[in-house]
Amino acid sequence: MITPLIRVLAFFTLCRVFVFELMKASLSVATAVFKDTSTLRPAIIAVPLDLKTDMGIATLANIVSLTPGTTSLHVSDDKSLLYIHVLDRDSDQEVIDEIKDRLERAVLPFEGSPKPQRDVTSQGARA
Repeated sequence: MITPLIRVLAFFTLCRVFVFELMKASLSVATAVFKDTSTLRPAIIAVPLDLKTDMGIATLANIVSLTPGTTSLHVSDDKSLLYIHVLDRDSDQEVIDEIKDRLERAVLPFEGSPKPQRDVTSQGARA
C-alpha cells in the first residue's frame, strides 16, 4: 500500500528527474540543430514497460513526449511496449535503458497499484 506521503515524495522526485532530463535533452537537441543532419540517427524504438496502470503509462508517455528529441507514438494493445521516436541515438538499448532507469523508475512509485480485472468468463459459466 502506498501512503499519501510516499506518493507526494515520489511526485517531487519525478519532477526533479523530469527537469533534469528536460535540460539534458534540450542541450542535446540544440547541439543536433547545429551539426550536420546527415549524421543524425533517428529511430522508432519499442520500450518494454513495467508500468501496469493506464495512469502510469500515460504519465511516462507524456514525459517522453515533453522531452525534446523524443515523441511517444503508440502503446501496444497489451500495454507491454511503448513505441517512441528519437531524433538521435547511439544505440537502441541505450535509449531503452535511459527511459527505464530514469523515467519509468521515477513513475513506478507514483503509479500505485492497478485495479483488479473482473473475470467475466467465469461469472458467465456459473449462470
